[in-house]
Amino acid sequence: TRLLVSSGCTKQRRMPREILKDTTRLDPKGYSQKARIDYNEVFAMVARLETIRLIISITPQHWWRIHRIDIKSTFLNRVLEEEVHIEQPLGYKVKGEEDKVLKLKKALYGLKQASRAWYSHIGKYFQENNFTKCPHEHALYVKIKDGDILIMCIYVDDLIFTGSNPSMFEKFKKAMIKEFEMTYIGLMSYYLGIEVKQKEDGIFISQQNYDKEMLKKFKMDSWKPIGTRMVCKMKLSNFDEAKKVDATNFKSLVTSL
Repeated sequence: TRLLVSSGCTKQRRMPREILKDTTRLDPKGYSQKARIDYNEVFAMVARLETIRLIISITPQHWWRIHRIDIKSTFLNRVLEEEVHIEQPLGYKVKGEEDKVLKLKKALYGLKQASRAWYSHIGKYFQENNFTKCPHEHALYVKIKDGDILIMCIYVDDLIFTGSNPSMFEKFKKAMIKEFEMTYIGLMSYYLGIEVKQKEDGIFISQQNYDKEMLKKFKMDSWKPIGTRMVCKMKLSNFDEAKKVDATNFKSLVTSL
């Protein structure tokens, strides 16, 4: 097994009401891992955007509401299948035994197989609690009991769920809190760059903030809107003496669109 070097990582996360919170965690240098030596499979449970949009479209037809849960420390404490060793991290070295390494029993952020370990853990949990996995979308689970339905979708550490019976929601939340360290965010209002407004007359989605950020990124926020995207009857030429367009910047703009 290859030797992984651990390093401390400090970051700042902007919290609601502009409160800055410093967090520190230990990250293995996963880039030093090699396939079929340190890990076998690498994947994360990610729902397709089409699935999210489908859930959003189904929900108002039945007058349901979409709720959201954020699971803390998603990749931590997940049992590893492979044998992985790490060097003793700075500040935690045992005197006189600095040349020894530590055997990692559970996953850490930064390991290639951390997401797979999380997927195996939560997938097993849902199956044990009578959820049925969709054969065409592995991040979508459905539970039907006594005529009521609970639909749950996973995007790495974000869970959204909806259904017909609020009592099923409460049982589901209590069970999840007991099994995982999680935060119930409430009604879904923002997800994967999509703003979601759940009102009495329906659910409305937009990407207004994303649009503003994109315009600001490409320095177009001060431009005035026009009815047409190109000047009418303008002749294009390969021999124009104008400044050449930055190809990288142009590709980034097209990708953002």
